[in-house]
Amino acid sequence: MNTPSRRIAVVIATLTLAGLTTACGAIGNAVDCNQVSSEVTKIMNDFSGSMAKVASDPKALETAGDEAAGKIKTLAGNYDGELASALNDLASGLDGLKIDAENPSATMESVQKMQGFVTKIQSACS
Repeated sequence: MNTPSRRIAVVIATLTLAGLTTACGAIGNAVDCNQVSSEVTKIMNDFSGSMAKVASDPKALETAGDEAAGKIKTLAGNYDGELASALNDLASGLDGLKIDAENPSATMESVQKMQGFVTKIQSACS
């Protein structure tokens, strides 16, 4: 079954995880960025695992997004500057995810913004 909800979940997971695996390359920030990358990847893996429910329960996306956003916000509290800002942006993006059955393209627009958040995290770590 390839419902809009399922496609959205797959896109979220793909964009977020693909970007974070290369997010941290700066020598001066290597320890912090590697730790951030590892922690965010774990949070997003948990989020992705919750996506199996989205096809049968669109509200699962909201719940999973809210939980992931809370964890990312907590993580952001450990940092400052651009990195904290980038993490808070990712958290805000996750916090606002909803599936509108009548307008799935609106949800896809929100999902596509995730790549921008990932890019901002990468930039903060370079």
